[in-house]
Amino acid sequence: MLKSAGDGLREVPYPVSDPERIPVKRYYDEEFYQAELDHLWPHMWQNACRLEQIPDVGDWIEYSNIGKSVIVVRTESGIKAFHNACRHRGVPFAGGQPLDKDYSSAFGNCSKKGFVCPFHGWAWNMNGESTRVYGKHLLSDRQLDPDDVNLVPCRVDTWGGCVWINLDNDAPPIREFLGEVTHDFDLHGVEDLRAEWHYGTVLPANWKIAMEAFMEGYHVMQTHPQLFEASTELYAGMYDEPGARGMSERPRVANENPDIKAAIDAQIHSFQLLSDGMAGMIHQKEVDILKTVPIDGLPEDPGEAIGMWFGMGMAAITQELRKRGEPCPDILEVSQSHPVSAVQFFFPHYFLLPTFASMSAYRIRPLGPEKCFFEIWSLTTYAEEPDPVMEPTVLPYNSVEFPMIPRQDYSNIPIQQAGMHAQGFEFMRLSKDVEGMISNYQRIIDGYLKGVPEEKLTAAIHELRLNFDGPIKELDL
Repeated sequence: MLKSAGDGLREVPYPVSDPERIPVKRYYDEEFYQAELDHLWPHMWQNACRLEQIPDVGDWIEYSNIGKSVIVVRTESGIKAFHNACRHRGVPFAGGQPLDKDYSSAFGNCSKKGFVCPFHGWAWNMNGESTRVYGKHLLSDRQLDPDDVNLVPCRVDTWGGCVWINLDNDAPPIREFLGEVTHDFDLHGVEDLRAEWHYGTVLPANWKIAMEAFMEGYHVMQTHPQLFEASTELYAGMYDEPGARGMSERPRVANENPDIKAAIDAQIHSFQLLSDGMAGMIHQKEVDILKTVPIDGLPEDPGEAIGMWFGMGMAAITQELRKRGEPCPDILEVSQSHPVSAVQFFFPHYFLLPTFASMSAYRIRPLGPEKCFFEIWSLTTYAEEPDPVMEPTVLPYNSVEFPMIPRQDYSNIPIQQAGMHAQGFEFMRLSKDVEGMISNYQRIIDGYLKGVPEEKLTAAIHELRLNFDGPIKELDL
């Protein structure tokens, strides 16, 4: 356990004292990892499952992380969650395989038989109420009190088409915890998305290393050359020095080209690469619709033409998906009234990557100081409710079966973890302008480890909204 400092806060091993420099031992030190298990994860809203995975009354699914197992169940009165331990001798009453032993989630339906402990046959209904204590005459009366035999509830909430759990019963509600970004994504139709596919892999890397690879686009030039080559002006305009590659001091538009058709073809090619490389990030059906958008009558100025065509494309996607019977927001309207980041981080371990109507999602769970489980979803809209995707397809992190973009990212993450141990490498050196999210969330982690008041931590988490590729911020922690 961390020791208490003189001001009543706990001391943090390897704290972030310089926002531009992150001590490397935070990524492999056992004491720091234990501090996260003790003081961070027990107070976090964790993404436990997708709502479509438990569509019917009695459907349940197991969520496990940091050695804790929680059963999420749909009841007649709504979603409930219970800590997965029989009140008798602690045996899990459902599932129970540790995450690092079985990377798929146990699931089932308890509407007929309820939950039954496999050890001595104690049983409960879907509401966690005891329905049988086998040989109850063998126990003293005080051992049979409802508070002693009913399942222990776990804090649960829903948002974004997902179920979230929190081991802290005093934590603020999920929307209050995440802030205004939840309303933004509501308007972008996140509740209407369903999983198209779900991949998972074990990465030999600290969970924070895995997350930080997706907190900036600075790496695109080297890690994703196909994306950079397709939209060189876009990425170079954000990260290159003025004058590099012939760039002038003035801002540039993506694919600036006096040939409007060539510029739009290049933009579609870029979207196609994103779709091929990640699917939900831009879905193939969206690319196909964009190819039908006419270019006649566009302004002669390339920047204006691309902007107008892009707006027409958003309108076309909205109209066509609605015509097919698929739920779709007015993409153009919400992108202007409630913009969202291309990569939105939800503290501490969930990402959504939106462009049009579909999205990709990431979830990362630690398996130790230098190992984590990384999951990817392709989320899209359907005219009719599809069969739920219940389990991830678990692949080796270097599998060629992964889409290209995560495969390219996974090629860096394990070797970066190895580099954390290099002699003379004491801290990561961050850009104050485009790698700020890494510093911002790392300092929030320190706030939890120190025991900073909840209201300050929640306010700091709200600062992560629209912070992808953003600057280091002043946080009152």
